[in-house]
Amino acid sequence: MFAAENGLKGDPRLEAISAAIRVVPNFPKKGIMFQDITTLLLDHKAFKHTIDIFVDRYKDMQISVVAGVEARGFMFGPPIALAIGAKFVPLRKPGKLPGKVISESYELEYGHDRLEMHVDAVEPLERVIIIDDLVATGGTLSAAISLMESQGAEVVECACVIGLPEVKGQHKLKGKPLYVLVEPSGLDEFC
Repeated sequence: MFAAENGLKGDPRLEAISAAIRVVPNFPKKGIMFQDITTLLLDHKAFKHTIDIFVDRYKDMQISVVAGVEARGFMFGPPIALAIGAKFVPLRKPGKLPGKVISESYELEYGHDRLEMHVDAVEPLERVIIIDDLVATGGTLSAAISLMESQGAEVVECACVIGLPEVKGQHKLKGKPLYVLVEPSGLDEFC
C-alpha cells in the first residue's frame, strides 16, 4: 500500500521526499534507473519527513523490533526505532556479524545472496517491522521475514521508502502488508 492511498494523498511531504531522490540512469548497469537515496539524506527536511511518516504509522502498533536490511535500511531503521521505543536489529550480508548467526538465502534478478542476524536478536512473539529503502522483486524482504519468523517473531509489516506500483514480488512477502512512501522516478524514460 502506498502512503498516498492511506490518508496521505496530496501530503506535501511525499512530494518533498520524491523530489529529494536522485535518479541515476544506467547504474549499476545499462537499463537500470537507480534510485539514489543519498540525496534524500542530504536534505534534512525530506529525511525528517520520511522518518516522521513512518513514526506516525508505527508509534501506536506496539512494535518492539525495527529490523533494517543492509545497508540502506540501516539509515532509516534506527531513528524510527528510537522514536517508537523499539530496538533496532541489523540484517546483514554474510560474514559481517560477530558471534552466532542464522541466515536466509534469497534470489536476486542477477544471482543470489543471503541475509544474517544474531540468533539472540529477537524473541518469540516480538512484533517486528522490516525496513529497507526500495522494494522491487520482494526477495530481500522475503528473506528478512523468514529470519524473523524462524525465531518466533511476528512480522507486522514491511516498509520501504520507494516501491514499484506493481511490486513484482508481492507474493513473496508471505501475506505480510507492504507500506511504501513513494513510487520510483524516471521509469517512464525506459518504457
